[in-house]
Parts: sequence; structure tokens; C-alpha cells
Amino acid sequence: MTTPFELDAGGLRVAGLRAGSPGGMPVLALHGWLDNAASFVPLAARLPELDWALVDLPGHGLSDPLPADAAYTTPQAIVQVLAIMDALGWERCVLLGHSMGAAIASLVAAVAPRRTQALVAIEALGGLAAPASQTVERLRAHVAALAAFSDKQLRVFADIAAPVRARMLANQLDEPSARLLVERGVRAVAGGWSWRSDPRLMLPTAVRMTEDQVRDVLAAIECPAQVIYATPAQPYFPEPERSQRAALLAHGRLHTLPGHHHLHMDQPEAVAAVVRDFLGTVPRH
Repeated sequence: MTTPFELDAGGLRVAGLRAGSPGGMPVLALHGWLDNAASFVPLAARLPELDWALVDLPGHGLSDPLPADAAYTTPQAIVQVLAIMDALGWERCVLLGHSMGAAIASLVAAVAPRRTQALVAIEALGGLAAPASQTVERLRAHVAALAAFSDKQLRVFADIAAPVRARMLANQLDEPSARLLVERGVRAVAGGWSWRSDPRLMLPTAVRMTEDQVRDVLAAIECPAQVIYATPAQPYFPEPERSQRAALLAHGRLHTLPGHHHLHMDQPEAVAAVVRDFLGTVPRH
């Protein structure tokens, strides 16, 4: 059972879903790139003792996009998460993220240790890295894409079954999981349905940290941390890199489960068991 909510987070309208038990351990759930709050509905249903806030990050789901003069950057994401916590009235909470959301959560844990009770990172830890030698190449690609960008209508689907099939193919999701994401991620337009997500999210990233910078971030995380990876590893986050990152956590644990990238949706019972066991070791205050 989830309850929709909206809040003003630093001047931006952020939408989401509340679930679980008020008064339980507060958990802020941050979804992956082009996903939305519905990503965590299956997991939250299996951990009803927690006080869940499942949010649509800016430009995703039902939340507002960033203003035209603002960019989707790492510092912006950190500030936005802290603003969401402020709007919820949470001084501290557990940050639980998947993919891009896990990368953001780990950065917030490093930057704002007093506000992070614990970290659960699913299928990512730290952001995607790039060698310093690619800096100019990435900047040129971003500037060129931005110059050519137009806020045109995204692809229109005649019926909702088509985007569901697209998500199933793109992410190896089963039909119920894909439908959860799609129903919150599309809007009715002339001729059918189109994605809600901000088209600017498709622009190439202008700047990425180097692997050394990511490792510096991870080494600064002080809170208890549980990392959950699907195996086999994703090509963009391979072994041994991903295990080496987890080993940098001062108070970290690593658990792997056979499955796909959205294992928290495909295997919510197994992921919930890992999360419940971990959070049982985390001090409440």
C-alpha cells in the first residue's frame, strides 16, 4: 500500500510515494536513470516495518524537471537529495538507491555523513568514472549535443503495451515490473502515450570523475553500508572494479545475487532479506 505525496524541495516540486510504517526507520529510496519511484514498490511492500519515502528524482516520473537554466550534475543531485530530506523533516535517514540512485546516495553519504544513518547501494557504488584523458572529448560531445538539442516531443506510443514491451526488452524486466515503471513514467498525449522524463537526461554527461576521485569519495563514507550486486556484472561496471570499490567502505558489506540489473524488482524477497538483516545491525540513533 502506497500513498502519493508532493513536496517543495528547494523550490522544486518533487513527487513520490510513502509506504511502510510511520515511526519506523526512515528510508529515502532513490531510483535509477529514467526509472521512477515505482521502482521500489515491490521492495517496500516486503519491508513494511520501515518508513519509506520513494521519490521521483527531478526530471523523472511525476516530479518537475530542473529549470531550463539548470543542468543535471553531480553537485545538483547531492543538493537536491538533501533538500528532499529537509522537506520530509528528516535530519537523518537511510539512503537506499538503485543504479544512478545508488551512485547519488553514496555521494551524499560521503558529503553529508551526519545526515546519513546508513547506505544501501544496489547495482552501483559511486558514479560512473572516466579517465582524465577523455575530459575534452566528453566536453565537446556535451556542448555539441546541447547546441543541437530541441525540446521536441518524445516518441509517441499508440497504447501503453508498447512502452511496457520496450522496457522489458531494454532492461530484461518481467511484465509486472516493466508496467510499474511505465505507468508512472508516461503521459497521455495526442495519438497515445509518451515518456514523461526530461529529454535533457539523454544528453551525454559533460564531466565524470576519474576512478581515483570516485575511490576518494567511497573511502570517506563513515556510515554502515550494504552493497548488493547482481551477477553476472554489467559491462559498464565490471569486475574486479565493482568489488574493489566496495572494499573501500570503512563499514561495508557486499552481497551478490544471481540476476539482472533490476534485481530489487525481479527478486524483491531476496533483496529484502539482505536489507532487513543489514538494517538490524544499524543503530537507530
